[in-house]
This record gives sequence, structure tokens and C-alpha cells, in this order.
Amino acid sequence: MKIKAKLKDGVTEVKLLLTSPMAGKEEAEKKKIEVSYIAHVTAKVNDKIVWEASTGPFLSKDPYFKFEFKGAKAGDKVVIETVDNKGKTDKDEAEIK
Repeated sequence: MKIKAKLKDGVTEVKLLLTSPMAGKEEAEKKKIEVSYIAHVTAKVNDKIVWEASTGPFLSKDPYFKFEFKGAKAGDKVVIETVDNKGKTDKDEAEIK
């Protein structure tokens, strides 16, 4: 996962690139791979949820998200947590610049 977070005029813009095949049952059968996709994404700053999304195999491989929020300051960390269709979690963070 790649995260970039930039503060400008009181608004933090986050660009997030996740790594996943995002393959549902039909696509997995066709490509002869395992069903695997990210089911939920959460972004937190100072333990407060600032953005979240429920996703599924309908997204393209390695999905890209861009979102904005207010209330953070430079130096704060954006923590991204993902949960896949099997319950496996992943977590990463980036400092707001």
C-alpha cells in the first residue's frame, strides 16, 4: 500500500494505492486464482475515523482512492487499515506533510 497525505489551506488530501487482485468468484475461476479482494478500508487520524469505505470485487485490481478531510495538522499520521474477504488485516501509516 502506498499513502501520500498533504495539508493545504486546512484540508488534508490523501492519495491511497492499495495492492490487491480484487478478484471475485467469476474472475478468480476465469484466471484460475484464489478469490481475493479488499472488503473494507478505514482511515484514522489521532484514533478518529476520517474516512472509510466498504468495497468488493467490483473494483479494479490495485484500487486507487483519493479523499479529503479537515481537522488534521502537519506532522499527524494518517493510519490506513484494510480487511480482506477472508478477514486478514493490513495496516500502514503516513505522516501528513
